[in-house]
Amino acid sequence: MKVKNFVLLAGVAGILAACGGSSVVEPADLNNQRVFFAFNSSEISEDANNLLLGQSLYMKNHEDVKVQIAGNCDERGSTEYNLALGARRANAAKSVLVKDGIDAKRISTISYGKERPLVKGTGEAVWKMNRNATTTVK
Repeated sequence: MKVKNFVLLAGVAGILAACGGSSVVEPADLNNQRVFFAFNSSEISEDANNLLLGQSLYMKNHEDVKVQIAGNCDERGSTEYNLALGARRANAAKSVLVKDGIDAKRISTISYGKERPLVKGTGEAVWKMNRNATTTVK
């Protein structure tokens, strides 16, 4: 029995080592914490997931904090399309927090679509900055 447990623990340790460890870091403050998205997507990347798990850790350590997550888009596409995409981005970010144990009542979402760009201008360098979900304390 003891050998079986040792083998199981060794296997788990190997899996964790292969994964390279976690890059979840609790931020000092939740205001203006951003996760970024690919063009025309609301899919949470691994980097975004780790940043959101850091936000979740902050919220677990500060149980009185409530946040708003704002979904944003680049300038391309219609206003209506970008408002819908921004909502999907904000809700995707919220979903990560809720799945990690944060009460959904502590998180509101809003979409600004393309109406509140983080960076003014045009071109991919600008657009990639404007495709985000931004968390702020309420």
